Amino acid sequence: MNLPNKITTVRMVLVVVLIAILLIPFNDFCIFGSDVLKFRYFVSFVIFIVASISDYFDGHIARKYNLVTTYGKFMDPIADKLLVNSSFIILAVQKPSIVPTIAVVIIIARDIVIDALRMISVEKGIVIAASPLGKLKTVTQMVALSFVFLSDWPFALLGTNGLVGKILCYVAALVSLISGIDYVIKGRKVFEVK
Repeated sequence: MNLPNKITTVRMVLVVVLIAILLIPFNDFCIFGSDVLKFRYFVSFVIFIVASISDYFDGHIARKYNLVTTYGKFMDPIADKLLVNSSFIILAVQKPSIVPTIAVVIIIARDIVIDALRMISVEKGIVIAASPLGKLKTVTQMVALSFVFLSDWPFALLGTNGLVGKILCYVAALVSLISGIDYVIKGRKVFEVK
């Protein structure tokens, strides 16, 4: 259990805490009403940011110090997908006017298709190079979610009834779709019959 793996494990724990905070119906048993909801989303935002930043550091440290392990290769993408996809799903239910369902469907469908393509490519011994579009996809998703988490707060661009968050969700879905298409094109040799 080296440092990058510990960071990944902490991120998995943060994902569980984030989901719990988002799903526990605080407003049902609290007299403070909407202020508690605002605080819940702010706490969720902080946890989300810490988890997102940890994603950068575990990969960077693992590559820089040659600490790449099977555990890290397996758990890191799972932690990333749980962090982003569970946040999108929950927020699409809780804030449907801000998080468009179609954007969430595109983002999750892209992940399913690409994961299936990766499994087939590994089985066939084919390496599909990572694309900068994949990193851009992750960044746009994390930025969009950050704005959605803070959409109830009256900060400069963030308040606007979630308009900025909604636009960024569409941008994240578009980038996800483009990166998925790019990955499928690069991996088309997986489908060639031998």
